[in-house]
Amino acid sequence: MTLKEASWTAHEISGDATLILIEVQTDEGISGYGEVQGGPQKLICDLAEMFSPCIEGMDPLAHIEIWERLFSTTSPRPGGLGGWDGLPAPLPRGRRPQAMAAIGGIDIALWDIKGKAANLPVYKLLGGGKSSVFTYSTGGYYVEGAPLDACAKELASHVAKGYRAVKMKTGALSLADEVTRISTTREAIGPETLLMLDMNAPYGVEDCIKFAHAVAPYDILWLEEPLHWHLQPADYVRLAAASPIPLAHGEREWTRFTIRDFINSGALKFVQFDSTRHAGFTESLRIAHLAEQQGVLIAPHTAPQFHAHLVSAFGDAAFGAESHGSHDRHPVQHGLYSQTIEIRDGMVHLSDRPGFGVEINWDFVKKYKS
Repeated sequence: MTLKEASWTAHEISGDATLILIEVQTDEGISGYGEVQGGPQKLICDLAEMFSPCIEGMDPLAHIEIWERLFSTTSPRPGGLGGWDGLPAPLPRGRRPQAMAAIGGIDIALWDIKGKAANLPVYKLLGGGKSSVFTYSTGGYYVEGAPLDACAKELASHVAKGYRAVKMKTGALSLADEVTRISTTREAIGPETLLMLDMNAPYGVEDCIKFAHAVAPYDILWLEEPLHWHLQPADYVRLAAASPIPLAHGEREWTRFTIRDFINSGALKFVQFDSTRHAGFTESLRIAHLAEQQGVLIAPHTAPQFHAHLVSAFGDAAFGAESHGSHDRHPVQHGLYSQTIEIRDGMVHLSDRPGFGVEINWDFVKKYKS
């Protein structure tokens, strides 16, 4: 779906809203639904289709066994040449990101099935007791030709809707311009609203230290993805030691095995992961448990209809779930579900419907299916 207005992060432009819906059916008539954010979409869909016969006939409640089986296709394995062990031959290296996305969508659908089979919402299945969890709104994307204070007006409108925390995109402009954007936003949202900066990896360590000290007077809760994509936990440790602002990271990590080293380094105060991009709810749960043990707060990236269940289950070990204060940001996600979460007064309100509590608007799917 073409967006009304194209916008940028510090990394890339977005002119379309896209989403892959995954449905998994059981022989007992239960259907589970998962969501994938990633691309190329056709490749992800082709991989999901390839994975289907790999798990046909397996117990849908055995989510770990299914996850490990699918994950094994991403690496060489004894007996795996040519698919001789009954699974697809090891995937080419270049297809691993798309494979992790496809696994993620399937896994989310399995958790939806698990909740429906138990007749429980996922948050209760995980032991959570709160049906309402904290959320913040992301905005402040760059629009070509927009004045520097456009983000301030936008995020102030989110606060007017009841949000008590907002996150803005930064890192694309000069330091002076970014300070202007951030200072005007702080003035517009007031001193009580939490303000986070989503940087999309624009800096090396030394430049980021300068940035952190320049924006610290505006009471920033975290710097998210502050360093270039190729920099590693040791670089985050150097930044954390010199930054007056805590660090957040994790949405671009494919598995628990890479985010583990960031968590264990002590550099992060907040860890972000995205079930819809990489590896699904099972892997997010593993990451969340590790983060809890290390005193790092979980703050899942996007998809609050899924991640709010995890936030509920982790209680004080979770910061909250991310959402968007404007439906224009992702109209597909808002149109896809005929029943889903309610966001009100800065909180995600979960229902007692089983699974993730979502119902699909099939008319919408038919209209926009590609």
